Amino acid sequence: MAGAEDMNKYRSPLVSRYTSEEMSYNFSDKKKFITWRKLWIFLAKAEKALGLPITDAQIAEMESHAEDIDFAMAAEEERKLRHDVMAHVHTFAHCCPTAAPIIHLGATSCYVGDNTVSMTIAQINPAVMSFDSLKLLMFVVSLARVIDRLANFLEEYADLPTLGFTHFQPAQLTTVGKRACLWLQDLVMDVRNLERARDNLRFRGVKGTTGTQASFLQLFQGDHDKVEELDKMVTEMAGFKKAYLVTGQTYSRKVDIDCMSTLADLGASVYKICTDIHLLANLKEIEEPFEKEQIGSSAMPYKRNPMRAERCCSLARHLITLIADPLQTASVQWLERTLDDSANRRTFLPESFLAADIILSTLQNITEGLVVYPKVIETRIHNDLPFMATENIIMVKTFLAEEIRPLLEPYKANMDVKVELVL
Repeated sequence: MAGAEDMNKYRSPLVSRYTSEEMSYNFSDKKKFITWRKLWIFLAKAEKALGLPITDAQIAEMESHAEDIDFAMAAEEERKLRHDVMAHVHTFAHCCPTAAPIIHLGATSCYVGDNTVSMTIAQINPAVMSFDSLKLLMFVVSLARVIDRLANFLEEYADLPTLGFTHFQPAQLTTVGKRACLWLQDLVMDVRNLERARDNLRFRGVKGTTGTQASFLQLFQGDHDKVEELDKMVTEMAGFKKAYLVTGQTYSRKVDIDCMSTLADLGASVYKICTDIHLLANLKEIEEPFEKEQIGSSAMPYKRNPMRAERCCSLARHLITLIADPLQTASVQWLERTLDDSANRRTFLPESFLAADIILSTLQNITEGLVVYPKVIETRIHNDLPFMATENIIMVKTFLAEEIRPLLEPYKANMDVKVELVL
């Protein structure tokens, strides 16, 4: 619950109103800066193992203060330095005076910046970090559960006939379960895409200011093998099997596109499903759950607005539009990097995951409580049955004409004109 003082500041509704505590924490400042410190510890450990003059006492000091962050001091340092990474280097050094000279040794800001994003999005080793955004989406935040609930729903209603629509005009019969299969198939494709994005994501690694590793080559007095081993060791400590072979100062911003496009794709799936439910609610055939004391409208209490489906559509639309940001960012990254990728990544990266988080948890709630009205469905079928029958009449007529016409050809001259027209 926010305090009164928080009401004087803008708060993102994605955090204050919608998303789960787990996903909110995943993109919190606390987790980000703890991850920075873990990365500095990984770097120091690997540099020590490869022969740099770093002591066990320095590493132990860093480890003992990995989560002891003075956020007020860091904010003051950033105000003076106008550099967030160096502000936290100074803050960490303040509580680790012995280790101060070796914190961030040889690294550039993107060592902590980009690697933290990779660890936040798709951490492979749960012993390194508690939460993993893509796994949260697939397992904790209910995509697997939504698929399970929909599978149960479509099995239950697999044989219940319903009027199918094309162009939202009455077409031919399908079943309630078959229609749910369309939704289910899209979500299974989304699981595949999320798994691919997670498995393809690599660590930026230990690459230096322009991706050449020149600073580390200097630290190790030109020993290329040790520099390559340093990159490998830190990558493994962070829980990744592979690092990108080639980077500028940053990893390619196409990496963000790969991850965010899977979330935008998921948004499109959820938007379609919830739009269908919205339309079916208007037809009174299927409804999302409606609580006992829920109010559909402040002025029209008889209304049963599909507010959960509408919320999903609203946030899915926001999620879909966010992909434009990384697309444009990747296209304008000059040479080895330019800083106009920084401020916007602070918004579109977390907002994509936060939005995906809430639409999936809401969709799970919807699929767990879908209500079907068979009598309404049956009435609509009966009302449109005469029109649906015309397709069968046309097919039978065409078949009979093709089969009978050759038999009547010898008698054509004596045939009544009306009979010829029918054939």
